[in-house]
Amino acid sequence: MAEWNREQNGIEQGMIQGNSMERKTVKEQAEYTPPVQPDFLRETIKQKPVNKKKLLRRTVTTVVMAVVFGLVACFTFLVLEPVISNRLYPEEEAEEVRFPEETVAEEMKPEDMIVEEEVPPPETTPVELEDEQIEELLSQVRFGIEDYQQLYEELAALAQKVGRSVVTVTSVVSDVDWLNDIYENEASASGIIIANNGKAVLILVSAGALGDADSIIVTFCDQTKTDAELVQKDATTGLAVLSVPLMSIGEETMDVIDIAKLGSSNSTKLLGKPVMALGSPLGSGSVCYGIVTSVGTVIDQPDSAYKSIVTDIYGSRNATGIIADLNGMVLGIIDNVNISNDMGNLLTAYGVTELKRTIEKMSNDQERAYLGIHGADVPEEAIKESGMPTGTYIKEIEMDSPAMNAGIQSGDVITKANETPIESYNDLLSVLAIAKPEDVMDVLLVRQGQEVSVQVTLGRR
Repeated sequence: MAEWNREQNGIEQGMIQGNSMERKTVKEQAEYTPPVQPDFLRETIKQKPVNKKKLLRRTVTTVVMAVVFGLVACFTFLVLEPVISNRLYPEEEAEEVRFPEETVAEEMKPEDMIVEEEVPPPETTPVELEDEQIEELLSQVRFGIEDYQQLYEELAALAQKVGRSVVTVTSVVSDVDWLNDIYENEASASGIIIANNGKAVLILVSAGALGDADSIIVTFCDQTKTDAELVQKDATTGLAVLSVPLMSIGEETMDVIDIAKLGSSNSTKLLGKPVMALGSPLGSGSVCYGIVTSVGTVIDQPDSAYKSIVTDIYGSRNATGIIADLNGMVLGIIDNVNISNDMGNLLTAYGVTELKRTIEKMSNDQERAYLGIHGADVPEEAIKESGMPTGTYIKEIEMDSPAMNAGIQSGDVITKANETPIESYNDLLSVLAIAKPEDVMDVLLVRQGQEVSVQVTLGRR
């Protein structure tokens, strides 16, 4: 019993001591302060210094790559854009310009061969008038100033109608003076609208006024202006064809302008016919009236037979424009360069019929074959009296021309070209019109009574 009490007391004292130690631990924990970390363990992150050279190199590289990419993109766009545009929006090709061929006389049609029974007109008894009666009737016919005024009003209306096809072409050339100041020189000439090929309006004008133009401006009859481009020049006639895109011409202008109606300079009734000169016969925007005084002269040019139309209209040596009849048909293109000195300042023109082949080639931008001869028809007297063959008589050969290089001589008569019989100079020109440069033409000619065959490699005009 005593032992059990002692054990019991020991346990109680142990519990008391444990509790006191537990309380002491909690107190010590409450009074505990963690140690302070030393300053040398703190880290500071500093920015790396900028490498300016490296930054510049990267910038330059980026710019160069951007430029290269832009150039490649532009090149690709320029190459592919036309292809894509043509696929999506196919562009219409320009129509070939063709003028109808002229015939001297119309062929009789089968229906015209049927003879219809004509009803005779009623018989009338002619009335013979005395001289006094005739004079009295004539005295009653009077033309007053009103009639004279009406006549010129109708002529003015016709000139205005034909003038819808007349344009003013201005060439601009830029140059630099002694003080390095830029200035512009302008020259102008009158031209006519000859065709509309579906893409552009084509204009025929004197090439002398164009020169080496930096830009060409066309002024239509309604005074609207637009840029034009040169299609082709002809050194023989001194004419040129210009092109004005339809997209650059407004609808109002298209409703006003007109294509010139080309007549015939081969008419047998042309001599003495009343005509008018439009364009710049006396200056820009002038009109003159007169008659045709001569049509028999042929302008001597290589590989050509252009007829010269002479009028009694007094004009300028630098006149340009057209000669038209009172039906509004264009008969000739004014050109006073080839006028003889004894004609003074009388207006002359190239016959439009003889120009049609040249205008067609120029309008279609086709190369023209060059032979290099001055020819004429063999006179009928020479055929009858000397027994000369019909064909093209060679009057002269151009120096260093394909004809000279082939051995063709003055005095030869060409009777066949490319298996086509040649009976006149115009026949030979027709063969040349369909030929192309570098074509080999087989020519059969007669020289001093002997037939000679030569081959000519055609050149370019």
